Amino acid sequence: MHISYHKEWSHSLNRDMEYKVYGHRGKPMLAFPTSGGRFFQYEDSGMIEELRDYIEDGRIQVWACDGIDEETFFSQHSNIRTRMTRHMEYDQYIAEELVPSILQTSKRNNNGVDQKIWITGCSMGAFHSANFFFRHPFAFDGLLALSGVYSTTYFFGNHMDDDVYFHSTLSYLNDLHDENYLQSYRQSRLVICTGQGEYEEEMIEETHQLKTLLEKKEIPARIDFWGHDSHHDWDWWRKQFRYYISEWM
Repeated sequence: MHISYHKEWSHSLNRDMEYKVYGHRGKPMLAFPTSGGRFFQYEDSGMIEELRDYIEDGRIQVWACDGIDEETFFSQHSNIRTRMTRHMEYDQYIAEELVPSILQTSKRNNNGVDQKIWITGCSMGAFHSANFFFRHPFAFDGLLALSGVYSTTYFFGNHMDDDVYFHSTLSYLNDLHDENYLQSYRQSRLVICTGQGEYEEEMIEETHQLKTLLEKKEIPARIDFWGHDSHHDWDWWRKQFRYYISEWM
């Protein structure tokens, strides 16, 4: 398997950001870590090994990005405004720096063919992947979100200002009526999944809310609730990831 490590200066964040790329060609996929996780988490957790055959066969190419949740949603040292300002800088880094780089590299690696990106994540990574998908749909055509929450209630309670609102998927998506955005969602593959085992309570509730909202917006999506033995951890996420990717490929 071809693996490359990258450390690049982000003008949006005013710091170096790291990521790893797995594979030499194929459908580009952007993967977010869980809360506090780093760019090497997908490798350390066994997820890359789970996808080895797809990666080595050149069917998918995975970009595992870094997170800064300890400076934003999980910061213990800043007020909400400061935390959200930092998250918006992270949003800008992903949307304006990393995603264009992925698209350019993917085109070069796939004989000049333009492809949109599949975006994915587990737990906090699911929150991020859904938020980036719905905020920036024109770069993506697939979302695979596992065991996520989709509002900011978990982090900020009932606090809501403009900055929080526009990063709380259940809030802004409910009020969105732009047909260009809605049509882009409808032309994409969406899978939202959670288990019903240990530590999935909040995820079950907000997955149901997202299911209702997507139905209201007439956005086709596969919303699955795995069994009560399916808990909030990597052993189940590997199984779920493999299951859905095998259907997509």
